[in-house]
Amino acid sequence: MKIFSWKIISLFVITLSLGWTTEMGSGYNIQKPNTTFVLPDILHEISGLTDIDQRTIACIQDENGIIFIYDIVLNKIKKQYNFHLDGDYEGITKVGTTMYVLRSDGVLFEFLNYESPNFKLKTYQTGIPAQNNEGLCYDADSNILLIANKGKSVKGKEFKDKRAIYGFDLKTKKLTTSPVYEFDINVIKKHVADKKIKVPTKLKKGENPEPFIKLMTSAIAIHPMSKKLYVLSAADHLFFVFNRNGSIHHIEPLSTTIFNKAEGITFLENGDMLITNEGQQKKPTFLRFNYKPTGVKK
Repeated sequence: MKIFSWKIISLFVITLSLGWTTEMGSGYNIQKPNTTFVLPDILHEISGLTDIDQRTIACIQDENGIIFIYDIVLNKIKKQYNFHLDGDYEGITKVGTTMYVLRSDGVLFEFLNYESPNFKLKTYQTGIPAQNNEGLCYDADSNILLIANKGKSVKGKEFKDKRAIYGFDLKTKKLTTSPVYEFDINVIKKHVADKKIKVPTKLKKGENPEPFIKLMTSAIAIHPMSKKLYVLSAADHLFFVFNRNGSIHHIEPLSTTIFNKAEGITFLENGDMLITNEGQQKKPTFLRFNYKPTGVKK
């Protein structure tokens, strides 16, 4: 009986050393997408996506005021909705029959009854204290939109290592006075060093190498089951999972081969994760990762 127990323990240790994970990780084999396909050239600058149903997403690209309705089974655009002039559009999320689109300067576009030929468009100046914002998602439990700053939100050297996510209350149509989430890059660096997570390092003269992390948030999404916050940092090629209280749950590097520039993330109702990559010098891509909440990566 004791021998058998040690075999189980040994197998568990081997499993961890091979890089497999259980439900304590992200729930996905982020290094091995289950589905990959190239998006059409019109979505070369794809910058955000949101799920509509199990086979349909809505997405935007950061140059044109157009919402694209995309069939992820047939891999083709079904419809297009022109909602505004050209601009730097970075995030999109769906709430019922309404679409919200985030412009990088923090302006929100509310696209009421987006499928109706008589749709109504409202614009909100959120007043978010950051010049560059890229992440947008809906937090159903709080009935707020989460808006993530790409860099620091407040001027001053003391804020250079702080990153914030604000909330836009859908009842009052006002921005939260303080961040819903606030992350300290120094805390993240310590976690990475303690857990020996492989990330790029930088060497200062006379000091030991330290993790090189900027956390330039490019996309965010709330998991439909665990309610954890998933964050992409395209500049770092890093993938983060945070608990509801903002503590770190999981950090993992992204393959530069698979993730050219990860700019969009959303989840289907069954938990499958969808990520899109902007094209840059390559082709824009769509990746699907099947949810494995209790099993190991395969």
